[in-house]
Amino acid sequence: MPLTARGMPRFVETVEIPGGVARLGTSQPIHQGDGESPQSLVRLKPFRMDAAAVTNRRFAEFVNATGFETETERFGWSFVFYDMLPADMSSLAAVGTDWWRCVDGACWKEPEGPGSKIEGREDHPVTHVTWNDAAAFAKWAGGRLPTEAEWEHAARGGLTDPMFPWGDQEPDDVDFMPCNVWQGQFPNRNTGADGFRWVAPARSFAPNGYGLYNMAGNTWEWTADRWSVRSLAKASKADNFNATAHNERVMKGGSFLCHRSYCYRYRIAARHPNTTDTSTSHIGFRLAYDSVST
Repeated sequence: MPLTARGMPRFVETVEIPGGVARLGTSQPIHQGDGESPQSLVRLKPFRMDAAAVTNRRFAEFVNATGFETETERFGWSFVFYDMLPADMSSLAAVGTDWWRCVDGACWKEPEGPGSKIEGREDHPVTHVTWNDAAAFAKWAGGRLPTEAEWEHAARGGLTDPMFPWGDQEPDDVDFMPCNVWQGQFPNRNTGADGFRWVAPARSFAPNGYGLYNMAGNTWEWTADRWSVRSLAKASKADNFNATAHNERVMKGGSFLCHRSYCYRYRIAARHPNTTDTSTSHIGFRLAYDSVST
């Protein structure tokens, strides 16, 4: 049943996510410093969630209706993955992660910088949006960013405790590719065997048991939660304090750049922080809504 979000000029498909006792985290963490464990149980009310990430088309409707200017547009630049840029394009590499390039003029409507377009990519997830941009869109659309617990519960799709939205079978680079992640050797070789070297349309691959698309890979998704690590060794407490002080938020789902050998964060319990004013070519979002039945 589609739900019309307040202010939206057309129907946006959402799905009902049942409430009840839900799992948060995992008892078998991979990235110990990310606070993936311990697993806990939380009680959630029913809610609704966008079937797919917010698209370029939908974000353009918001901009056209409100005149909103993203933070990236005000800053004048954003991070773009180097392989998405022309070989002869001059750009400044990020220190320590030189596959990220600081591109002047890159923004949601010109994702690879001036001259690039979203025409032909209207149904792709919008990218180069900060957490603050996503929160502004959510307010206009009558929704909100999901909590981390809601996001994980929705991603499990009704399964008890799967590693991925489809179950426990590990994606490979050959014949089981249920999501848009990296195939090959990061960051130098991506075969694109899953059909996409970069961002895929928001409704790619099979949905999970609740009817949600791309809850693993493709683009990271902002959540409402502030970043904190649930279980910390003493040596990590200062880092966690600094992250909290810098107002970092939790991102979920991984992206097209993830691979088991590099960034094994397309698992449901995986999580990663970023500051509220960060934008890149692999971060997007989807909305949650309070259920009309509650």
